[in-house]
Amino acid sequence: MYIVKSYEELSKDELLAILRARVDVFVVEQNCPYPEIDDVDNDELTQHVFLFREQQLAAYARCYKKNEQYSAFGRVLVAQQFRGEGLATKLVQMAIDTCLEHWPDKAIMIGAQCYLTGFYQQFGFENVGDDYLEDGIPHQDMCLR
Repeated sequence: MYIVKSYEELSKDELLAILRARVDVFVVEQNCPYPEIDDVDNDELTQHVFLFREQQLAAYARCYKKNEQYSAFGRVLVAQQFRGEGLATKLVQMAIDTCLEHWPDKAIMIGAQCYLTGFYQQFGFENVGDDYLEDGIPHQDMCLR
């Protein structure tokens, strides 16, 4: 079962597992050295959505207020050993639901890696603008209104 917690509600062990998994996927696996941990993580409004399986973090996303117009989610991951089980679909739906619950008056804007745009379109996201490079990886802004 997916869990949603604010930064203040996370246990030290949950936070460590989340940060370790994010570094494993986004820095090590994707060979992309960048400042993975930022001030969105500990913002009082940010909601961390995650699932533990076999006492390991299996899936994660963070939801936050991007600005006055949009909410957003990002850092979406499924740990390598849990891929292929459909966790990403459930995770993204949970992230959408969390954004709508916390910021019901805001559209959801995400920056998706380009190879995943078809996946996000299944949820109703539409491409916004042109592709761009973020930390050397092609991305596409997408919006769910």
